[in-house]
Amino acid sequence: INEPLTGRVWNYTLYPISTLELSEFQTNFELRQNLNERLIYGGYPEIFSIKGKEDKKEYLNFLTSSYLYKDLLDLAPIRQQNKIPKLLQLLAFQIGQEVSLQELGNQLGISKDTVSYYIDLLEKSFVLFRLSGFSRNLRKEVTKMDKIYFYDLGVRNTLINNLSSITDRNDLGQLWENYLIIERMKSLKYKRIISQNFFWRTYTGAELDYIENKEGQLSGFEFKWSKTTKAPKTWLQTYEGSEFECVNKDNYLEWILDIKS
Repeated sequence: INEPLTGRVWNYTLYPISTLELSEFQTNFELRQNLNERLIYGGYPEIFSIKGKEDKKEYLNFLTSSYLYKDLLDLAPIRQQNKIPKLLQLLAFQIGQEVSLQELGNQLGISKDTVSYYIDLLEKSFVLFRLSGFSRNLRKEVTKMDKIYFYDLGVRNTLINNLSSITDRNDLGQLWENYLIIERMKSLKYKRIISQNFFWRTYTGAELDYIENKEGQLSGFEFKWSKTTKAPKTWLQTYEGSEFECVNKDNYLEWILDIKS
């Protein structure tokens, strides 16, 4: 029987397991204890039932070599399928950086339009997402290029063949930034809080890792693993009345979990 569902349709986005969901079963102490594992192995549901490091590595290798591309290839025909893993590897190394489509195209030997098309497909298959630069039409603000992040860090780390522990890595800042942004976005989504999300940078060097715009109220955030920092003067002067917070490993749980609309 065919029946129209007008007015009775709800769309749900099912992310990898979120910190907000884990907080229903784990104490804050346990969440902090398991943070390093989340940064390395990500949050796909299956990973939580796998104990050994080698077994986790095997599972993530299988995931990235099989299921990761299944939905992608179902979305649209792709002539140069071998370019997708290479593109993902390049993007995995550029977390937190503005991405040049032209530069990626040159490295891959394809046009920037093809790169943009592939990234669009990867977004639709929930492998990665873009963050655009924020501006209110001020000439000094950088907005032309996006930053790209991964929905799951286990996938990202497997793509670059690096599942080393936190103490042995030189990309902790990138992992931390990606983790905080996606976990915050999950919490906003699950708490039904509408927010436009951006990064912010000026040509003079002032920048913020992450911006939220909730009904015109701007909040800027800078991410540090263990340090703290003050708001850029340019931000406070340009957007009077805006908020600012430095998020580090001491206050990150409150920032992710205790979101106010």
